[in-house]
Amino acid sequence: MATYLILLALLPGILIIIYIFRMDKVEHEPWSLIIKLVLFGALSCLPALFLENLISTGNPGLQVGTFEYAVFTAFVVAALCEESCKYALLRLGSWRNKNFDFRFDGIVYGVSVAVGFALLENVLYVMQGGLGTAIMRGLMAVPLHAFCGVFMGIFYGASKKVSIQGKKGKAGGYTLLALIIPMIIHGIYDSLAFMNNGFATALLLAFVVFMYFMAIKYVRKFSKDDWKAGFYTKALSDLTLDDKN
Repeated sequence: MATYLILLALLPGILIIIYIFRMDKVEHEPWSLIIKLVLFGALSCLPALFLENLISTGNPGLQVGTFEYAVFTAFVVAALCEESCKYALLRLGSWRNKNFDFRFDGIVYGVSVAVGFALLENVLYVMQGGLGTAIMRGLMAVPLHAFCGVFMGIFYGASKKVSIQGKKGKAGGYTLLALIIPMIIHGIYDSLAFMNNGFATALLLAFVVFMYFMAIKYVRKFSKDDWKAGFYTKALSDLTLDDKN
């Protein structure tokens, strides 16, 4: 039974990574790098947990179940710590990698790290909660991390591209967006989940459906446009020659 639950906990993340890998149309990233980033994502759980516990002790007297408590816990404790740690490990594991030469690569890397985080977290929750938890988190929580990874990756890729062009200020702006946008997505999701009432649950379901739509829309857009979003002149010229042959 334990093995069955672990496999069930891992399945949503694996399917998401396979989907993103197949959408990388120009050149697939090596599986060794993807697996490395998934492991880095799982590793990012450790500093995130430490920071969450540290910040939680500074709770300014908010009562559990209140709107203020939900927002504080969602944005300041969960979103800030988790997305910052995921970004730090994403940057450490891929920024200088020679394979990082097209903008969609940022999405592949961002989702890989996010899914790595989600997989470890999901296994722990599913082992405690069982089949119902596996199904619910497979449809909600694991995709939530992937949504954050998609948008982190979009701006992470943009930051790398303009950094190569020498536009350091613009690169810093994209880096900030790579952190802030996932934090907003994560914070909204957790705020609604922590409120734990019928209206908030309905809004949460609507938000998740909306994020499915937005994530798939932008994955398809950047996958389609990736051929013209290379970072290096040589990569673009080689691609053009391949298309002509």
